[in-house]
Amino acid sequence: MPLTAATRPHTTDLRGARRPAPLGAAEAEVLRLVTDARTPVFVTVRADGRRRYSYWRPLDSGTGRGGCYVALPTAVCDALHAAGRTTLGEPLADPDRITYRVSATRTPAAPLHALPRRARAA
Repeated sequence: MPLTAATRPHTTDLRGARRPAPLGAAEAEVLRLVTDARTPVFVTVRADGRRRYSYWRPLDSGTGRGGCYVALPTAVCDALHAAGRTTLGEPLADPDRITYRVSATRTPAAPLHALPRRARAA
C-alpha cells in the first residue's frame, strides 16, 4: 500500500455520505493520539518499504517515565489510513527514509434532513 498524501474532494452534498465504521479500542486510542495537537505523530517509511508510526512521549516529572519515542501498532495505523481516517502531510526525505506527519481527517457533519424536526425548529 503506497503511503502518499491524498487529498479528498470537498463536497457540500452529504446525501450519499456513509457513517464511518465504529472503532475498536486500539483504533480509538491511535486516533486520540493523532488528534491531540500536543502529540505530533509521524510515520517513517524506510527504503525497504518498512513503516513505523511513532510519537514522542515527554518526560513526566511525577513518575520519572517518558522522554522517549513510542511506536504505534502499524497494522492499526495502516487500517485507519486506508479507511480515510488519517492523512499524511508533506514528506521530509532523507537518503534512507521518508517521514510524514500523520493527522486525522475531519468527518463531515450530519446532513440537516437527518436531524429531528425539534432540533431544526430551535
